[in-house]
Amino acid sequence: MSLNLLTVPQDLGTELKESSPTRRRRTLSASSAAFDLPVQNTASASTSASASASATHPPSHDDSNEVPQIDIESADRSNVPGELHPSLESSDFLVVSGGTACNDICSAFGRDACYVLPVSDDGGSSSEIIRVLGGPSVGDIRSRLVRLIPSSPAGSPLDAVRNLLAHRLPVSSSEEEAREQWRELVEGRGSLWDGIPDDRKETIRGFLVHFESEILRRAHKRFSFRNGSVGNYLLAGAGHFFRSLPSAIFLFSSITGSQANILPAVVTNHVCTIAAILEDGNKIIGQCQISHPVPGSRHQRTASETRYPVWEDDQTPRIPQNVTFSKSDETPEQSHSLESPISKLLYINPYGEEIYPSPNPGFIDALRSRKVLVYSCGSLWTSLIPCLCLRGVGTEISQSRTLQYKVLLLNSTNDRETTGYTASDYIEAIVGTLTRADLKSPRSQGKSSEDASSVQPASAFITHLVYLEGTSIPIDFSKLKSLGIRCIAARHPAGAVRYDADVVSRALDAMAE
Repeated sequence: MSLNLLTVPQDLGTELKESSPTRRRRTLSASSAAFDLPVQNTASASTSASASASATHPPSHDDSNEVPQIDIESADRSNVPGELHPSLESSDFLVVSGGTACNDICSAFGRDACYVLPVSDDGGSSSEIIRVLGGPSVGDIRSRLVRLIPSSPAGSPLDAVRNLLAHRLPVSSSEEEAREQWRELVEGRGSLWDGIPDDRKETIRGFLVHFESEILRRAHKRFSFRNGSVGNYLLAGAGHFFRSLPSAIFLFSSITGSQANILPAVVTNHVCTIAAILEDGNKIIGQCQISHPVPGSRHQRTASETRYPVWEDDQTPRIPQNVTFSKSDETPEQSHSLESPISKLLYINPYGEEIYPSPNPGFIDALRSRKVLVYSCGSLWTSLIPCLCLRGVGTEISQSRTLQYKVLLLNSTNDRETTGYTASDYIEAIVGTLTRADLKSPRSQGKSSEDASSVQPASAFITHLVYLEGTSIPIDFSKLKSLGIRCIAARHPAGAVRYDADVVSRALDAMAE
């Protein structure tokens, strides 16, 4: 089937040409209806977000390794906060992340950074879109696109577009009330449209109408609009129209002027389902079930069940699954540790069999052209690993001729997926995943797992580990030193155990010294 390509009218926007993209910022006219198109590099992408919650226990220290300390208040730094080290440019960065944990630190990487995000999240309003329409998850991508919309004055056209696409239909209302608000939106009524120029309004509304038409074709599945994200609906509608998620991302960026190079880890029009294999042999299916399970779920099976439909009947659950989740609302079932540590993560088909999707070609191009690879803070097994367990990614990372720095931003605390982990456990999980992915690479044909694991040291995949002072995750310095990994400690000026853009910027400064 041939793909429909997005053709951009000449008057939709103008590509900016700047002699020094890392030192300039594009300005958008608040009174203009025409938003400039974002500059897109060959390898485009986007990402996510901030660190885990604050921790109460200090890490285990080992004096066998000297660790540079970064103090935002006292460090001598010639460039202003949020600006890159002179030896690094924003076009140097490739950031692998999930949808929310990296959002608060995006400015540390500059406007031309490339972000790779997973398309396997089956929580939030993405779960309902997947249930009814299928296709890859768009929630993480939408979160990053909205985060990277340029700042603009309150009440400006761009600010109005941001407010619309960041809006969620009420979760506490009845289904009828949520549908009524959706009806206002799709008909172009209501205050959310105020201040949006007609050309942008009709473009957005056109794809929302297309989204609704796809929903109506599947009316027997009773789509739920409660807690629905308007930005998700736009991306899903555009993705179905173009039969291309990258085209939908381009449309979103064009409408919003989003300073974003965003790459889905996998380019597909099908549902991407992940499963975690536990050390005791059990299998947990779906990102939501791995990281914050819904009580009463039937998604957990044993590894011995080699063939079974993940979903019954038409391969989708029959009841609405518009999952709402907040860490503050976790039940004991959602927050307790897994009964056994995760051994590996894989992609599966509807029958639970492992499949081996190829990575986005743009992801591979970025690994061959960027200078700094950042494994962002966030959920290890459900945000980072889905982007890394793809065929050949490990080979490209270890053999890249351009990647000089491969940096892991260690979380401030462990979560359900990583209970009891030390810093070296994070390293081993990433390196083990990338080594396993190497076996799916054409370059590694004929190699045994033993051969593949001994070809490259851990430092071929991770060169630096950045951790927060006060993290509750033990830092086993002597082991990390033996692996050839340099540790960099970061200190928040307010004493908080969390990352922000300045904390990350100073850590990158220390790395580049």
